[in-house]
Amino acid sequence: MPSSLIRGRYVVTRAVGRDGAEVLEDAAVFQQDGVIREIGPYEALRQRHQADQILGSPDHVVLPGFVNAHHHVGLTPFQLGSPDLPLELWFASRLGARAVDPYLDTLYSAFEMLESGVTTVQHIHGWRGAPASRVREVADRILQAYRDVGMRASYSYMLRDQNRLAYEADQEFVRRLPPDLAPGVSAFLTGQAIPLADQLDLFRSLWEAHGRNGGDRIRIQLAPANLHWCSDEALTALGESAARHEVGMHMHLDETAYQREYARRRTGGTATEHLERLGLLGPRLTLGHGVWLTARDVERAAERGVMICTNPSSNLRLRSGVAPVNRFLEAGIRVALGLDEAGINDDRDMLQEMRLALRLHRVPGMDDDVPTSAQIFRMATADGAATTPFGERIGELAIGRAADLVLLPWRSVSHPYLEAGTPVLDAVVHRARAAAIDLVVVAGEVVVREGHITRVDKAAVLEELAATLRRPLTPDEEHRRRLGRAVFPHVRKFYAAWLDPGSLDPFYRQSSRS
Repeated sequence: MPSSLIRGRYVVTRAVGRDGAEVLEDAAVFQQDGVIREIGPYEALRQRHQADQILGSPDHVVLPGFVNAHHHVGLTPFQLGSPDLPLELWFASRLGARAVDPYLDTLYSAFEMLESGVTTVQHIHGWRGAPASRVREVADRILQAYRDVGMRASYSYMLRDQNRLAYEADQEFVRRLPPDLAPGVSAFLTGQAIPLADQLDLFRSLWEAHGRNGGDRIRIQLAPANLHWCSDEALTALGESAARHEVGMHMHLDETAYQREYARRRTGGTATEHLERLGLLGPRLTLGHGVWLTARDVERAAERGVMICTNPSSNLRLRSGVAPVNRFLEAGIRVALGLDEAGINDDRDMLQEMRLALRLHRVPGMDDDVPTSAQIFRMATADGAATTPFGERIGELAIGRAADLVLLPWRSVSHPYLEAGTPVLDAVVHRARAAAIDLVVVAGEVVVREGHITRVDKAAVLEELAATLRRPLTPDEEHRRRLGRAVFPHVRKFYAAWLDPGSLDPFYRQSSRS
């Protein structure tokens, strides 16, 4: 691999503390074999190193590559016909989604992520159905897509062994259905069931196949799907497997108020309390969403070193709520940032998601702390990195770390005017746009140049993806579409009267009725 000297008017190596950043002026990063060897003044590095290529210019800002710490699919649910319903109804609406080629689908989302500066993704693989061999085939296709496009990926299969359509046992829910509907729903749910042992074997086989997480760009983690989707047997087995293989776990938890109520009905307390009893809380665990954690849950997570990945766009789209990120940060929890199924614009734009996270938690008042640009930037870089198996290899620009970088023209941020003295990191977080990104580098390799993907013919891939979806619906797709429409009102009825809105005391008070 050629060595390179990557220069910029500003090199932002990392966020520091609550408000600061380490920013070098007229500086450069020297990388060799995909690893950062030196950072310092451009002219000194140019004279000291005979780099094979020089990237960037005196007008660029050089940043660490971003980490999308929570991702699932390419074509968004909206594109596939599911409106932004509340999460519990959204599951039912997605039964009729068309089958999409996983390789092309993954490339589609990878293009958008790379073009917005995301160099590493936590890919959480969900709805694919039995048997485990089918999941493995799809996983291999997903990971091949990331390899081909040059992106760094942490892959997890979202393990579940119960409650696949509503928050009760599958056959208990089926018994609620009319006789003409029950057999079809039962057959569908049975087709989703994979024995727990097979799901754990799937993780082990992928972990072995990818060098026991010694690979450069592909690594494997575990993903307990959620409390309602996992029995205590499954959760215990996952915890043991994570410890044995020394890998992290990324678990959806308390995404909605209905999930918090499910935990109360199942355990008599909160989901976090239950995970603590099972011995799962600790620095290996990342909680996805955490919107409905209680104040004590937040303290408990902080005490145990648990990390949280917040997904603002997803939570707003699905009416899940607003996570108490201010409280997370105040408690000292490492918070990552994820795009989930899709951002506000039905795409994957990490710069836009950073701005949404920055603005969403600006509660009324003058005394309360609200997130700063530095904190949001750290969510999208170092703290997101910490939730993946790549850990301290990525997320900051430092000697010995992977050469994952993003370059954008300073003019795109500062033109036609920017007050002198405006902190560089503030300017980037407030004003940078994905369309302005010139270069994206992963492991020292340019994977986006002048805004264009370098390794794969993007236009050809998108046309091939479009062509696969111009065909008529298959009989299976037609059947699932009818099934989804028929079962939808019964799912809605199941959750009737689950919640007492008056009992929900918010962390944030955004307005007042009197």
